[in-house]
Amino acid sequence: MNINAFGYLITGILLNATAQFLLKKGTMAIGEIHLNADNWFSTGMQLALQWPIIAGIACYGISLIVWIIGLSRVDVTIAYPMLSLGYVVTAIAAWYFLGEVMSMQRILAIGVIIGGVALLVKS
Repeated sequence: MNINAFGYLITGILLNATAQFLLKKGTMAIGEIHLNADNWFSTGMQLALQWPIIAGIACYGISLIVWIIGLSRVDVTIAYPMLSLGYVVTAIAAWYFLGEVMSMQRILAIGVIIGGVALLVKS
């Protein structure tokens, strides 16, 4: 895999992880969501007006375009497993910015993911 292809994949992964983080921030402003027949529209509008939700959706759209470009240059058997790096980025961002718990089990799981992606990229 050349550096250009790797750059597209990593950019797509980072944009996807950023989208997840922003969507979480948007839902935090609203609180726990309970949809029913009476509130689905008002809840949807409330979500749609949150700037982090809007930015997260935009990140998803851009990440899709970048990902497609990356897929045109790399085998899907290499590209798709690399998406797991998004878990790593999102977990670290959630720990650092949102104060979510980073237990030893989670840290070890992140290490396994990083090791697996490193093996994959070397193949």
